[in-house]
Amino acid sequence: MFLHPHIPLAKNSDGVFFSKVLQLLAPTGQSTPSLYPFLAFSLLFLQAVMLTRFINIQRMMSRPTYFPGMAYMLITSLLPEWNHFSAPLIVNTILLFVLSGLFKIYNQPNAKGAIFNIGLALGVASFLFFPAITFIVWILLALAVMRPFKINEWMLCIVGITTPFYFYAIYLFITDQWSWQHLWPHFSVSMPAIKQSAWLAGSAFLLVVPFLGGGYYVQDNLRKMLIQVRKGWSLLLLYLLGAIFIPFVNSSDNFENWVMAAIPFAAFHACTYLYSTLRIIPLLIFWLTVAYILGYQYYEIGW
Repeated sequence: MFLHPHIPLAKNSDGVFFSKVLQLLAPTGQSTPSLYPFLAFSLLFLQAVMLTRFINIQRMMSRPTYFPGMAYMLITSLLPEWNHFSAPLIVNTILLFVLSGLFKIYNQPNAKGAIFNIGLALGVASFLFFPAITFIVWILLALAVMRPFKINEWMLCIVGITTPFYFYAIYLFITDQWSWQHLWPHFSVSMPAIKQSAWLAGSAFLLVVPFLGGGYYVQDNLRKMLIQVRKGWSLLLLYLLGAIFIPFVNSSDNFENWVMAAIPFAAFHACTYLYSTLRIIPLLIFWLTVAYILGYQYYEIGW
């Protein structure tokens, strides 16, 4: 990623905020292309730290561990596009904030402020990457899982999501740029065009097999977990389902949009590394993944 820097270009699915960010970085990026991989790596490392801290603070696993962050760094190295500076990569940071906020509202008597902030964060994320607006379904389902149903809390969340749109609509009106297309960009659902290759099959194998193992170990330890932790793993599974749907919204021919699924995948991978009774299994998975990443990055033209 540093030897052959990828210079990002604005796409139809990118929000107005990300387009402005690219315009701001363009003069420096043209003279110093390594700026973009540096920003991408910084975001990936920050997200790995945030995920590790979240898993340990919420006691999602039997003991504190660095496996979630390690798994996240490994997973995001499986595909070249997951190392690009992109709108979905920035949105991952916001979604980690949302995930942490959803945990904090469990059994909290007055959570209206936190619920509004969760909705506001998603609204801002949609201005970076518009398909992220579909995560509203995940947030509402998460509210149903974490708290008793209260219509005023759901409405407050929706108000938080629409707040950035409200202020942006005012800006468009005042500057005489009003258009529904500016406020609500093109939205379509279709099959992404994916080019098949042996390297892609290898990435999918190393992504899915540890995930299935982690799912087994989570299920096996479910009875030992606190109710809040059980709900938390349900939230991560719902998160994964929502993230897998994202690439079908305003689909493209690359895998940049799929990076949003890396966070829940990393959480389940960490369980495989931690709970495996045969210690040779996580060692084999780890070193096989490392060898594959090195081979993919230095011997495949996709990088």
